[in-house]
Amino acid sequence: MDTSLILYTCTVLIGLITLGIFCVFRTKQTNVKTLMLKSVTSVMFILTGVFLTIGKPSLYSGLIVAGLVCGILGDIWLDMKFMYRQDEDFLTKAGFASFAFGHFFYIAAVIAGSTQFKLITLPLSLAVAVIAGLVIYFGEKLMQLKYGEYKLISALYGGLLFFVTFLGLFNAIFCGFKENMHTFVFFIGGVFFIISDIILSGTYFGEGKNRPVDIVTNHVTYYIAQFVIASTILFI
Repeated sequence: MDTSLILYTCTVLIGLITLGIFCVFRTKQTNVKTLMLKSVTSVMFILTGVFLTIGKPSLYSGLIVAGLVCGILGDIWLDMKFMYRQDEDFLTKAGFASFAFGHFFYIAAVIAGSTQFKLITLPLSLAVAVIAGLVIYFGEKLMQLKYGEYKLISALYGGLLFFVTFLGLFNAIFCGFKENMHTFVFFIGGVFFIISDIILSGTYFGEGKNRPVDIVTNHVTYYIAQFVIASTILFI
């Protein structure tokens, strides 16, 4: 087995272990210790991307790693708001911005990594993004959420997330699944990202949705998403 693949496997296993430990402590409290555990887990998904990039260097893999780095920044800043309540608004918006930048890197990766990118994928993905954004913006009551001042930000971010996720799917459909399996796998990771953010919206903007089961499912689906996205490099 290639050395980079061995290192990748080890980081995935370590990441799963630290994720389990983090979830146990995170359901009880949020403090510096849980933030450190979360950071270690996030470092693991970055390392999976780095080690795979060493084995398969490309523009695609480099952009994926850049997106993963934005992810760890978002992780840290969003959890810091629980410890620095006076800066909660700033840290929340910083977390949103970091993840948004990460999605832009992912968009660039899908386009750069396509075997023969077709422009038709852009308007189709945009259509999905617009629908998702409108549902988020106008479906506040239906989803029993109260976004407050984060209503527009949530809609824009949600639209961006749906855009990059379905860009991966449409690229695989129109450019060939066999040649673009990495972007289809990216789509799967994006779906887990969407599920995670739906749960997170409930914990942030809903009532009675910050239960241990919500915390665990939010983080498990999020880390599955990032590890799957990092693993797309295997299929390039």
